[in-house]
Amino acid sequence: MNRRTLLAAAAPAILTAASKSGTKRPILGSGEHTYEATHDWGELPGGLRFGNTHGVVEDAQGRIYIAHTLHSSSERQDTIVVFDDKGRYIRSWGAEFKGGAHGLHLRREGRQEFLYFVDTGKGRPGGGISAKHACMIKMTLDGEEVLRIGYPKEAPGYQPDGSTKFSPTNVAIAPNGDIYVADGYGAYFINQYDARGKFIRSFGGNGKNAGQLACPHGLIVDTRGAEPYLLVADRTNNRLQRFTLDGRHLGFGPGVNLPCHFHARKGVAVVPDLAARLTLLDRDNRVITHLGEDTTGDWQQLRTKPRSEFRPGKFVSPHGACFDHAGNIFVAEWVEVGRVTKLRRV
Repeated sequence: MNRRTLLAAAAPAILTAASKSGTKRPILGSGEHTYEATHDWGELPGGLRFGNTHGVVEDAQGRIYIAHTLHSSSERQDTIVVFDDKGRYIRSWGAEFKGGAHGLHLRREGRQEFLYFVDTGKGRPGGGISAKHACMIKMTLDGEEVLRIGYPKEAPGYQPDGSTKFSPTNVAIAPNGDIYVADGYGAYFINQYDARGKFIRSFGGNGKNAGQLACPHGLIVDTRGAEPYLLVADRTNNRLQRFTLDGRHLGFGPGVNLPCHFHARKGVAVVPDLAARLTLLDRDNRVITHLGEDTTGDWQQLRTKPRSEFRPGKFVSPHGACFDHAGNIFVAEWVEVGRVTKLRRV
């Protein structure tokens, strides 16, 4: 992996930091789950334009990391962008992930934090999925590669010659350091590795039955209960599934439509739902509320439109979301012009 290319912070292109018309920002939710929405949060440097914004995480310093695919008009090619807590650009890197930048997970290990980044392998020259680029990479917060996990040739559901479709989407880490890579756009398995990248097992696979998956797009090792378990966004099956950490099916979770991923804080999990809403779940995965839900049903068409056509206070297609240290929520959406929304808790 090449060293990151730092972008100059001069001539920032401010997407929007406040309402230019002077109108109030939209308010979403109610009670203890009330939020003020700032759409198009963050200042991009000149020449860099968001494509589909996929992943979002926060580090211990309050810095926000965004993974995106790059807009066709972008002069600069970095796919991982870092902002401070005010939305000011800090640095960026990752030109080699153009088109495939997708899942993000951040984990503290001892005194250091690491990004676990997933490249779907999409968007390379020639189209389709590049087996060479489809991978999970553990990196420092400056983009230095520490570990790379690629095609799971050891797994029983994959041909050793690399001919089985493999296009990972997200990653989760167990308390013992085991790594779970969701093959959400490929063969629909979850592949488990130890902290050094040694293959342990696969489970899931394409289907609708208990334990089977159809686009396991996102996942989290859920530690909100007495025992940790793996919570999976079984997106095309329109459900959540729960597994033990060794891959045994535990049960289902209702209340979702097209769930993409998870993040949890103080017993509440946030679920970005591609079908125009953000969902909050309690410890038992019961729906607390849906935020910014747009019931018009045109999100698939709207996601390709200019941002001027997006409806204030309504989501188009949430793809990634995370709580920050203060309980605010950052949402990255699968829209062609990219959009990050900050939901400030009020």
